[in-house]
Amino acid sequence: MRFKTSDIVFLGLACAGGLACWYQGGSPFVIAGLAEAVGLLLMVMPQLVAGLLMGGLIARLVSRDKVASLLGRQSGIRGLLLASAAGAVTPGGPFTSFPIVHALWVAGADAGALIAYLTAWALIGLNRLIVWELPFMGVEFTLVRVLVSLPLPILAGLIARMLVRSPLLSMKKAPAE
Repeated sequence: MRFKTSDIVFLGLACAGGLACWYQGGSPFVIAGLAEAVGLLLMVMPQLVAGLLMGGLIARLVSRDKVASLLGRQSGIRGLLLASAAGAVTPGGPFTSFPIVHALWVAGADAGALIAYLTAWALIGLNRLIVWELPFMGVEFTLVRVLVSLPLPILAGLIARMLVRSPLLSMKKAPAE
């Protein structure tokens, strides 16, 4: 296991937060903060484990060639539509979707398809739509919002593909697992 720059930054922020708690209220504040962190960890652990398991299984079950043909750079609009549909039906929070995105990235999906997936997951998530939006906002509002949101994952994917090809932005491919 190697620490990345972002790991070091977050570790530094956590230590700074711990020092601020200690300065504010001493050891009891730090212990209370640690207890809250453990409680949050226990609450999200099932989702995180399931998401990582799904990501690992996807990476092993689907061949790199198949992912590249379905969601790679040459997949065109069809790949963006497929990624958008998958994002819309993926249940759960970021603990589910981001391990899947990482597995697809390693397996050969391009940034455009993955951004379309994440945009659809965030904007058109059917699970949230059925459980939260329809009951609270009603059919008319939900229908208008979904219709307005439908083209956005495709548009985001197209823009991502354009940006990745730009000489101003070079994206490194995820390391093979």
